[in-house]
Amino acid sequence: MDQQLKNNTGVVLPEATVTNSFSASMQVSGAGPIAKSIRVSSKGDGETGSVILGISDRLVSAMVSPTQNQTTKAMQTSIVDLSLHAIGPGSHDDISVALSAKGQTMDINLQSLAKNNNGSAAAAFMILNGMESLLSHQYFKTENKTEMYSDVFTVILPSIHNTNLTEPVNFTIQHKKKVPESGIVTCVYWEDKCENNGEAGKEGEAMRWSVEGCWVAYSDENYTVCSCSHLSTFALIMQIGEPPPEEPFLEWLNRMCVIVGLFFFALAILTFLLCSWNAKINNTARLHLCLSLSLSHLLLLWSDRYVEHELACTVMAGLLHFLLIASFVWMQLEAVQLYLLVRRLSKVQVIQRDGLPKPLLYLIGYGVPFVIVGISALVYSDGYGATEAGVCLLSRRRNFNWALTGPVIVVIGLNWMVFCATLWSLRPTLANMKSDISQSKDTRLIVFKILAQFVILGCTWIIGLYKTNLFFHVLFILMNSQQGTFLFIVHCLLNKEVREEYKRWLTCSCGKDSAVVVEKDVPSVSEDLDKPEEQTDQGRKDDE
Repeated sequence: MDQQLKNNTGVVLPEATVTNSFSASMQVSGAGPIAKSIRVSSKGDGETGSVILGISDRLVSAMVSPTQNQTTKAMQTSIVDLSLHAIGPGSHDDISVALSAKGQTMDINLQSLAKNNNGSAAAAFMILNGMESLLSHQYFKTENKTEMYSDVFTVILPSIHNTNLTEPVNFTIQHKKKVPESGIVTCVYWEDKCENNGEAGKEGEAMRWSVEGCWVAYSDENYTVCSCSHLSTFALIMQIGEPPPEEPFLEWLNRMCVIVGLFFFALAILTFLLCSWNAKINNTARLHLCLSLSLSHLLLLWSDRYVEHELACTVMAGLLHFLLIASFVWMQLEAVQLYLLVRRLSKVQVIQRDGLPKPLLYLIGYGVPFVIVGISALVYSDGYGATEAGVCLLSRRRNFNWALTGPVIVVIGLNWMVFCATLWSLRPTLANMKSDISQSKDTRLIVFKILAQFVILGCTWIIGLYKTNLFFHVLFILMNSQQGTFLFIVHCLLNKEVREEYKRWLTCSCGKDSAVVVEKDVPSVSEDLDKPEEQTDQGRKDDE
């Protein structure tokens, strides 16, 4: 077929013949949709692809009659999608002509070409189905992982001898799928040195995708505009940078620490649910803080396994967004509860009920994250999915990650202020501590609980800003994975009522005879500090 077209350069072929010739060439090459006998290698077949491109050029040229003054033709089959426009002397077409094929468009100035070709010019914009398997993305030499991100399309200028462009040609190319965060869209053209120079050489060296003379004029998540200073066969190739390999030690340390933290989260949740608490104590914020943090840690532990599954990754990213924001909102509520409790105690007030009412806690604890996630999903639903870190979370495109980072920073800042206000309210108590052995022991316990609350309230997340340093990376893993551990120690192990409850469980004693007399416990900034009976002002001062 190629030889016959070369020997009959002046022949004009009907569209049906051109269509059949395209179908036959793609079927024989093994790249067409109906080809069965031949399979193209995963590395492609650039030599066959270049031959078909040469045939395509001659077939399209045979569709244009030299006597035609102005014509527009279109061809759409399962093999080829082609749009052709020709102008002749005296044509008054617009300066820029738009041609399209399979949703891709090209804007070209035919008038400028016609000026250098006796007043006539023609351009064809064509896509052959299956060409991407012949002209594989592996012909693009780069250290990055590559992927074909569009159809392979060809621009043909039939019967034009002077093809020099006076201005770049723009192509609007639709992406085949969503662009990953670590991806770089590259405009490329097919370069065949053997055909251009008539020289023989190795296929890998002579045939390749090249970026010379083509550049990205605009790109977003849906399409890219390429500008090229010459015409040929073009495509979009995605270069995907491999994420930096995480150190095996850090990955192992993070996994082990999270598992330990989840164990203590589970113990704390069971304790809050099953223990017989004093009626004045409100553990709502602590319970739901444990639930939200444990679920978010668990999902983060497994989210990397769903990166390749787009729908599952999107759903997981949305759940993580909700749970992480809910965790920080419950941290804020716990900080407020703690501040209100300490403030009342410092004023020697009898506590009728600890902190805020449950309905208000539920409304804020889950209502705020629901509103934030709902608005985020409405504004940019495509922002949920795989990230360059290899987990399912929020994309950095359009700064969408601030839908999580923003609320977290606000809560951390507020917690810092509430924490400092709590310490300020405790100032008189800490200043009046006596220096005997008993009080010295109490002081150490108070200091420990203050530091523990610092972790529980999420203030250590500020360390994440310095994770580029190995020391801070390890410290961040240790501190933030053990929020469940500190919650269990402070609110369960160091609570006398809970310890007595544990003893009852361990000795399997049941009934009324197992009732425990609640003794005074050591008060601190993080203890419930609720007494089973009302105390006098002097007794409250003695406790402080």
